[in-house]
Amino acid sequence: MSRRRATTRGQGGSTRRSLLRGAGALALGALPLARAMASTEPFPSRPVTLWVPWPAGGATDISLRILAELASVPLGQPVLTENRGGAGGTLAMPVLQQARPDGYTIAQMPQPVFRAPHTQKVLWDPIRDVTPIIQVSSVTFGMLVAAGSPMRSLEDMFAFARARPGELTVATNGIGTTPHMVLETLFTARGLRYIHVPYKGTSEQLNAIAGGQVMAGVNSTGFGPAVDAGTLRLLAIFSGERSKRWPQVPVLRELGFDIVAKSPYGLAGPRGLPRGVVAVLHDAFKKAMFDQRFKDELAKYDQEADYLGPEAYAQSCREIFAQERAIVEKLGLARTGT
Repeated sequence: MSRRRATTRGQGGSTRRSLLRGAGALALGALPLARAMASTEPFPSRPVTLWVPWPAGGATDISLRILAELASVPLGQPVLTENRGGAGGTLAMPVLQQARPDGYTIAQMPQPVFRAPHTQKVLWDPIRDVTPIIQVSSVTFGMLVAAGSPMRSLEDMFAFARARPGELTVATNGIGTTPHMVLETLFTARGLRYIHVPYKGTSEQLNAIAGGQVMAGVNSTGFGPAVDAGTLRLLAIFSGERSKRWPQVPVLRELGFDIVAKSPYGLAGPRGLPRGVVAVLHDAFKKAMFDQRFKDELAKYDQEADYLGPEAYAQSCREIFAQERAIVEKLGLARTGT
């Protein structure tokens, strides 16, 4: 009797263990199915985050927020913007490097990300670690002073630097940025010195120039509204030809410097982004780019849409990366060692 009960209990335990093993096997077997179902979800099925490597409030930040809002409509999901300013516009690169290649994390790719690996040691690569999606626009730059400054030309600025070595303060949006590189070229060519004052973004730099905290500054054409309002004076512009908006302002080539500084930018995702996801993002942002609201916003900063699709933009990125290496080597700014 006791043996029978023991046997019965043993059989019941064995049955329960079998059931548990079966349930576990079913659960494990469901995992690949769940993953497969997740991978076939329509993209996007949740919000996309666009990282902007500049502080909030600048021209690029404002225009990209509008672009993100417009792209949300065809995507059917919000495009949320996050700022990560500093380090000359390169701080979104680690975000892309570490993000999953699912399309829910993208970032602006400004010119400095193609220069930084040649001038300093970084853990990311702007070609290896990204999937280009679309080129959006490009900016040029200009030399600015406060409206009340006695400097009315670049020659006035050079004369001050010559007469009072090391006293001229000039702001840019960061070490290693295009404005900084142009400044180095301009002053080195004449054997002059200046004090470089880097700022994280456009808005705080323009306020510093207007408020007299620095004597001059170089920035992108995000300065447009301030120049038009008479707060700042534009001494020279770095484009290939004079601007229709400010036809009285000379370009650097007219002043004896063979420099044209143009900084294209676009959007990219992490390495390995699926082709279908790239296509969805590209189509949504392309539609947003040519929306009149975005075009009007760009026009405030003397910009316009400068479209390239994924393949053409990827090729442009490779070319820019090689060009930046040649430039920093020519200027003697290339990093040494590993």
